[in-house]
Amino acid sequence: MQPRSSQDVCGTGAWPPVVRFAPSPNGYLHLGHAYSALRNYEFARRHGGRFLLRIEDIDIGRARPEFEAAIFDDLAWLGIEWDGPVRRQSDYFSDYAIALEKLAARGLIYPCVCTRAEIQIAVRGHSQWQRDPDGSPHYPGTCRGAVHAGLAYTMADRPVSQRIDMSYAISLLQGPLGWCEFGEGNESRFVSAEPSSWGDAVVGRKDVPGSYHIAVVIDDALQGVTDVIRGMDLFEATSLHRLLQELLDLPAPNYRHHKLIEDEAGRKLSKSIGSMSLRELRSQGVTPEQIRARLGLIETVSPAGLV
Repeated sequence: MQPRSSQDVCGTGAWPPVVRFAPSPNGYLHLGHAYSALRNYEFARRHGGRFLLRIEDIDIGRARPEFEAAIFDDLAWLGIEWDGPVRRQSDYFSDYAIALEKLAARGLIYPCVCTRAEIQIAVRGHSQWQRDPDGSPHYPGTCRGAVHAGLAYTMADRPVSQRIDMSYAISLLQGPLGWCEFGEGNESRFVSAEPSSWGDAVVGRKDVPGSYHIAVVIDDALQGVTDVIRGMDLFEATSLHRLLQELLDLPAPNYRHHKLIEDEAGRKLSKSIGSMSLRELRSQGVTPEQIRARLGLIETVSPAGLV
């Protein structure tokens, strides 16, 4: 396997571009979603490309049909139209399972039954224990050791996830791994990937055959996405995504990580902290033009209190 060089990764790429907006139907969209959706949509329309809508409902326990319906409604209100049918991750679990089978056949993943609580106990007392970019402790390798020792009985009757054997995966690379990053501009730069920062990350959940990381690279490849336009909160995850793309022989899109929209306290807008939704703003009489102005996408005066 030969990772793409900086020259290859930062080439002109496919044209016209194909981009996607991929929200999760576990809550209502807020201004941060609007910014990402509009950045994708306007990029596609400006360059004569395609704008795809993907519903990332792999978290089946939290996905709700009313939230999916609200996504369609909010995008239409913003004046956004998508090209082609909507792709739902829940319809493509078999694709993720096939990808995991390919990785398993090469010894790149292993089964794991450890819970988050068990992992926390295992690393307790190790103040310098390495953590991934999301702040979670690196997996201590408990089940990896059991698999190598042939102790399969320790996994009987327990839900099983699949973890990537990061050290082994990296050992297969024969050169630098990275991606072409444009940020919010037109100039590209080569970013060196650091997948080891994620440790033995979960690539197959206990409840479904896949995780966000495996699903997103499979989806982008199958949909022919050329440019991934998403928030800076996913910048570090790109290292893991690039590794999975190489291991599965998938194409590498260009990446355009944009700024995050924050509230008055400087916090990233999110569903978890109860950020005001687009539906609430609409009920207050805010217009799509005012939304664009608040997000800095047009030069008009926006009303106070949009966040």
